[in-house]
Amino acid sequence: MSDSKVNILLVEDDPTLGFVVKDNLEANGYSVIHAPDGETGWQFYMKHNFDVCVLDVMLPKRDGIWLAGQIRKKNESVPIILLTAKNMDEDKIAGFRGGADDYVTKPFNMQELLLRIEVFLKRTRKKEEDGPNEVVIGNLTFNYNDLLLFNDSTRVQLTQREADLLRYLALNSNKVLKREEILLNVWGKEDYFLGRSMDVFITKLRKHLKDIPGIELQTIHGIGFKFMLPQPN
Repeated sequence: MSDSKVNILLVEDDPTLGFVVKDNLEANGYSVIHAPDGETGWQFYMKHNFDVCVLDVMLPKRDGIWLAGQIRKKNESVPIILLTAKNMDEDKIAGFRGGADDYVTKPFNMQELLLRIEVFLKRTRKKEEDGPNEVVIGNLTFNYNDLLLFNDSTRVQLTQREADLLRYLALNSNKVLKREEILLNVWGKEDYFLGRSMDVFITKLRKHLKDIPGIELQTIHGIGFKFMLPQPN
């Protein structure tokens, strides 16, 4: 996780409950966008990047299970928590099949929802910390935390997005990576405009890496990319 605020998508059709949940989440330091129905929630999801999605099951236009499924198709890892008024196994099973990770049954204590959200965020932080901070790329060292590519004579300051992309490529070097796989893991979602954005960052990385012996960022036409790194002896 970055130091910026965690962004939460809240989809709840009850205006009173929606206000209370949004107000409590914001009071605890989260940034919240509230949608009153499933269709609007989906539109918001496609326009913004969210760290957690909190979805009511019973919604106008499109229900929460449909929305969870749509979100899960675009992002395999974003935590999805369903709010359900029924404490029944059928609801839980339908929710999990729809792509949800967890559920909270109405009426619920706000502290319970806050704790569920924090559990997912801790898992995300741990996942991000699992990889090494420094990776050797040819004759350069890549320091992810400092956003630097460097050696004794070279120092390239990366943007956060360049560093995120380079880290993912380096940790998955010498194998073909699908475009949608990179988008989901680095950008958190996949769409046409983010794909175009990724191409811009690929070009930037190629410029940074062009003078490093033995390094090649290949385009696999119609599929994605392959980041070639020399194998250690």
